Amino acid sequence: MPKKKTGQRKKAEKAKIRQKLLRKQGLEIDLINHPSNILMECGQCGKRQKNRAFCYFCQSIQRLPVCCHCGKQKCSARSGDCLVKHGSGHVTGLSMVGAICDFCDAWICHGEKCLSVHACECPLRDAVCVECERGLSSFGGRVFSCAYCGHKLCEDDQFEHQASCQRLEGESFKCASCNKMGTQTCLRCKVTYCDDHCKRKGVKYERGKHIPCPKCGHDLTDSYNLSVSVRSYEYGRQTCVENYSDEDTESENEDEQCSEKSDDCDDDDYNLLDKLTIEN
Repeated sequence: MPKKKTGQRKKAEKAKIRQKLLRKQGLEIDLINHPSNILMECGQCGKRQKNRAFCYFCQSIQRLPVCCHCGKQKCSARSGDCLVKHGSGHVTGLSMVGAICDFCDAWICHGEKCLSVHACECPLRDAVCVECERGLSSFGGRVFSCAYCGHKLCEDDQFEHQASCQRLEGESFKCASCNKMGTQTCLRCKVTYCDDHCKRKGVKYERGKHIPCPKCGHDLTDSYNLSVSVRSYEYGRQTCVENYSDEDTESENEDEQCSEKSDDCDDDDYNLLDKLTIEN
């Protein structure tokens, strides 16, 4: 007979299942319609931006703040979890807020649930653009998620990134572990796998669901349903040419300008080192 489970063992298994569900819910959050990422228009300068406690451009406080967890603008005290008691009347504005989130820089209402849960469930905890590596303090727009690789994107790079995301790091469409043609592609690692190497040994996979990548855990996609390329293109801020014009379209001119720029930097460092040694 199998051993009877103790109470501590049952609690540990329930906590493990609960943590798994929380991680799954965090991946399935609709980032565009989440209250911490909704579109906001400043009442002072009139510029549109992400939901914030203070305007990113003029630093003014909004007249009707929106809670970044529940999305409400007015507290009517019907829920009963308000930490600031305000009787039977409803409150708006700064009388409704209780804190500012450190991750999404937006107001949190004075409800007990929002104050205690939002910091752990905030979808913008690691909101750094994968292309320009800027955080929320460096741009005022909303945050988007790539439909292919799932990485966070800023409003400036979302279209260019998704247009060039279906590509591979290798020079061919062959499996990374053998010489067969890859049938499953991970768009986060930019690697393709064959039917034999896309599954790990000793791991049970649920039928009807996507197979996770053996390297990063991202869902693999059927290569035949994608328009995958092995070429990569640079755009926008990724190019190293500062004074770019429409006439400089050849790659040779760009390479020459990049090399000249690096040589100038090396010469400046060398001259600075000589000056320091002479003074000493």
